[in-house]
Amino acid sequence: MKKTAKVKLALEIIERLKKEYPDAGCTLDYNQAWKLLVSVRLAAQCTDARVNVVVQDLYARFPDVESLAAAKVEDIEEIVKPCGLGHSKARDISACMKVLKEKYDGRVPEDFDALLALPGVGRKSANLIMGDVFGKPAIVTDTHCIRLVNRMGLVDGIKEPKKVEMELWKIIPPEEGSDFCHRLVYHGREVCTARTKPYCDKCCLKDICAKAGI
Repeated sequence: MKKTAKVKLALEIIERLKKEYPDAGCTLDYNQAWKLLVSVRLAAQCTDARVNVVVQDLYARFPDVESLAAAKVEDIEEIVKPCGLGHSKARDISACMKVLKEKYDGRVPEDFDALLALPGVGRKSANLIMGDVFGKPAIVTDTHCIRLVNRMGLVDGIKEPKKVEMELWKIIPPEEGSDFCHRLVYHGREVCTARTKPYCDKCCLKDICAKAGI
């Protein structure tokens, strides 16, 4: 499919998903930027719902960047282990909070490359922070995004997150990227599911999706 056709398809998909999920947003609970950094690290190979429960205990004990930076890794691990990969996640969270405290006065930097340089932060996490916290153009290529944009025909058989992100930047208006990716999460959970056959019969995109019914 030519780029112009993909741009047209992308705009149509964006508009339909807006109508289907008008209030779609990040499904991780947070009220401060550093908490979203913590949650997105815990969310690797774990559900957002579980993360939202676990962080309540974490923040009850360590309510700010300073206390979390000063915490022992094993104390963090004890709380976050229900999210899986407890040791590596606790180690990254500890190291990340130390950098925020020592280099950024406890604040999350409003710069993509600076975010990428933080321990445990990859492109997906950095884009999520840029889009949700700072309102900047962002494309979050999580598993839902990668699966759905391939099915829809917006990208062609690409599974590597950074490559998918780069392809989507070419066809998605920058101001739409963040909300578009949030809506893909909702659509991927409710309709275009991974663990069952997608519910194409009730999909708002069934007449324009490349893989509808397959």
